[in-house]
Amino acid sequence: MPNSIPHSQHTSAVPSRSRFVIELFIAFLITKLPVISIPFKWFESFFHEISHGIATILTGGFVSSIQLFPNGAGLCTSHGGVAIIISFSGYLGAALWGYLIFLLATWQQGIKFTLSLLAATVLGALVFWARDLLTIVILLFLAVLFLLPLKVKKSRFLNSLLRTLGIMIMLNAMASPMVLFGLNGQGDAAMLASLTWIPAWIWVCIWLAISVMMLWFSWMKVNVKGE
Repeated sequence: MPNSIPHSQHTSAVPSRSRFVIELFIAFLITKLPVISIPFKWFESFFHEISHGIATILTGGFVSSIQLFPNGAGLCTSHGGVAIIISFSGYLGAALWGYLIFLLATWQQGIKFTLSLLAATVLGALVFWARDLLTIVILLFLAVLFLLPLKVKKSRFLNSLLRTLGIMIMLNAMASPMVLFGLNGQGDAAMLASLTWIPAWIWVCIWLAISVMMLWFSWMKVNVKGE
């Protein structure tokens, strides 16, 4: 049929480069706002800590709890596993989760599946690893943020919103390791330095490079000709 729309247009939500730049600007702006940015820092912190947890389990360890704090920080308490992999996985995982969310948000028909999957991930962490009231409240808040958009009919808007969230997670994964430059003997970089004899600043640079790479992959994914 001459007027039929190609199947790829139904299933793709790949943004144009101009739209990507707008979403990147919005994501960057939100991450810099004093109070509004905190809930979005929780997303990065959650994916950071759950990446520690997943690495712990995959290397034979046990996760006892995950904590999230009001300032956007987090903590994963675990036992056993391979310490180097576990320590490295936090910032790595946050960047990869951000890119995965962005990638899934380019799948037009899969937006509700993606939101449901992310909500299930948060609720799973709540059930198995949340031990304190504050973390439970924060995780419930994050789960609701993923579930509420399921009621929205405009999937194009949801895709754009989710792509922006993925970019924000990648930006926070890029900014968070920078704080480690000012911490002597604290944080994942210091832990890796003590385990490997490789200076902490090199680990920070590696994490920054990975986050930049994920943003670059996102940029390479966008549609040059537009949506």
